[in-house]
Amino acid sequence: MSDNQPQYPGHPGYDPAAQQQQQQYGYGYGHGGQTPQPPYGQQDAYGHQDAYGHQNAYGQQDAYGHQNAYAPQDAYGQDAYGHQDAYAAPAPADPTHVPSQPHQVTLTPEEPAARPHPQPARPHAAAPAAPASLAHLAPNQRARAEGRSPIIPPGIQPAALTAVLAVLLALTAPLARPVLAVPVVLLQAVTAAGWFRLNGMWPARQGIALAFLAGLATDVALLATDRSEAPVVALGTLGVWCAFVLVLQLRNRSSADERMYALTAGIASTALAVLASGHLAAAPQAVTVGGAAVALATLARALPLPSVASVAVALLAAAGAGIAAGQLNGFGTAGAFLGLAAGGCALIGLRVASYDYPSRFVHMTAGVALPLALAAPAVYVLGRALGH
Repeated sequence: MSDNQPQYPGHPGYDPAAQQQQQQYGYGYGHGGQTPQPPYGQQDAYGHQDAYGHQNAYGQQDAYGHQNAYAPQDAYGQDAYGHQDAYAAPAPADPTHVPSQPHQVTLTPEEPAARPHPQPARPHAAAPAAPASLAHLAPNQRARAEGRSPIIPPGIQPAALTAVLAVLLALTAPLARPVLAVPVVLLQAVTAAGWFRLNGMWPARQGIALAFLAGLATDVALLATDRSEAPVVALGTLGVWCAFVLVLQLRNRSSADERMYALTAGIASTALAVLASGHLAAAPQAVTVGGAAVALATLARALPLPSVASVAVALLAAAGAGIAAGQLNGFGTAGAFLGLAAGGCALIGLRVASYDYPSRFVHMTAGVALPLALAAPAVYVLGRALGH
């Protein structure tokens, strides 16, 4: 070892290529034919101050002067301490750390995976827009969304029109029957159109025209016969026009469900138009009492009152109107019963017109005509039953 000792501290004797080759195969620092030093021999050099000093200086030059290409060894301080050369075998394994880069490559697909995390917040951002969209809904849909009843009554304007038409019936009843037929025909026209629109069938020109013609035919037949023959005339006209409605739907090329729906709507509209002609067949005093009762009942029902209170006030108003009208035309106190019955039928008509998908046209047609049309049978039957 004394022969090779000067080669450690001397810089000209250092060969970087030989140093790399020796580090790959063994543990010594010698050149060529030098006997390889055992790993523990370097600890002796570490024990001496001079050897440690040379070794430290040698390590400094290797780390900064010549061994820049071997940075993995310097990074672990293997040349700075001689005893670390005994563990130089893991140094060639440092390039094996390069496959650790796939960990970085595998992290890149995770970045797009992290991007969807902000996306679930989008539905939460759209949630506050839901109350604003209620303004664009129909009145019945808005009422359901707010937890209220979707049934919307016609209101004060249709009630006022109903009252006007009822007053026309009451005023023309004492006159000749053809004069009374004028408001009756107007009532039948509004009834036919309103019922089809109430059922969502529009324009339905053929169905409306057929129902209106049924009412006109009934009026003509009633004017040509006695009042006592009114039930026979009404049933006969209704039977013939139901056959016409059936033939009309047989020509319809729609689906079976649509044809059945149109058939039921057509028959119902025809029946209502025929029933409205009951005012023309009833006694004049009964028509006057019934008209006054329907007018006050519809106006009272349109008042902004609670539902139960509104119904009670409307019935009381109808009974009071019946008594007042009966005292004026000689019908007597029996007008209270007739007025109460006519007012009840009018309230049923208003409830039917308060459909859950209302429109202005429905309220101004069905909401106007149905109270008077449904009150016609009560006026006719009770008028005859009470002896007038």
